[in-house]
Amino acid sequence: MSKLRIAVLDDYQYAARKYGDWDSLDSQVVVFHEPLGDADAVVSQLAEFDVVVAMRERTAFPVEVLRGLKRLKLLVTTGPLNAAIDVPAANAQGIVLSGTGYPELGSTSELTWALILAAVRNIPAETRSVGEGGWQSSVGWGLEGKTLGLLGLGRLGSRVAKVGQAFGIETIAWSQNLTAEKAAAHGVTAVTKNELFTSSDVLSVHVMLSERSRGLVGAAELALMKPTALLVNTSRGPIVDEDALVDALLERKIGGAALDVFDIEPLPERHILRRLENVIATPHIGYVTEGQYQVFYRDAVEDIAAFMAGEPIRVVDEQTVAQFLIV
Repeated sequence: MSKLRIAVLDDYQYAARKYGDWDSLDSQVVVFHEPLGDADAVVSQLAEFDVVVAMRERTAFPVEVLRGLKRLKLLVTTGPLNAAIDVPAANAQGIVLSGTGYPELGSTSELTWALILAAVRNIPAETRSVGEGGWQSSVGWGLEGKTLGLLGLGRLGSRVAKVGQAFGIETIAWSQNLTAEKAAAHGVTAVTKNELFTSSDVLSVHVMLSERSRGLVGAAELALMKPTALLVNTSRGPIVDEDALVDALLERKIGGAALDVFDIEPLPERHILRRLENVIATPHIGYVTEGQYQVFYRDAVEDIAAFMAGEPIRVVDEQTVAQFLIV
């Protein structure tokens, strides 16, 4: 096989060269460190590449983009699947999809708790206050005896529940497929969707993004929440109706939000969620750790080498996606 042209996308932290042995592929590797832009820009900048390595869902590959990439033979996503890739369209076009390992399931649950603790104890504001010469500018609240609600009790939600129980928090959960037996196995009480929103002092989102979960938390659900409640989202932005959330925050219908994910990423510079005082926002770093990146880029190189040898590995197809979407 002649030398492939390989594009490595959205390497915001300049990590790809550090963690992947790209020289072993004996190919032309181009690393992009900034977002490529809209669909037309993605097509124009990637038109001459045979292989594309996508970092999670930072760049979308809907059907119109895939059809525009005539030379694309292999699309690698870091992680086992990618909601921003139209898998049926890629399959229909003969593009091979490969994923990578995802070793640190705890990384996102750790960030979830970092956000919760930062929010309930007002840590960002207090840190700023100390830096500006102030002292004890706010009053936080404790977690013991409060109720943690989990929208989803899968691999990540169950880890978040375990930590909450160590804090002495009552844990409740709901999802469309959750049974009382599954919840009880994690020391969690299964409740109705309405009960989840009305009872939670902290409500944390842990379902995967799909057509059935898009907009799952909307104005009606936010209206059920306590005026002191905290909404936490480290899953995917579109699961929560962003406009409805902004309205609830502006009108103080809920106590606040701690967010790692957004509808548009990177979050536009002038977006209101960057400046609301009852919001803690981080730049989608739930999976951004040394351990994850080591596996992502190592496996991406392995995927490409296997494809070049005519034996693709870690292939992603519609059946793979369906298995992950069972919550």
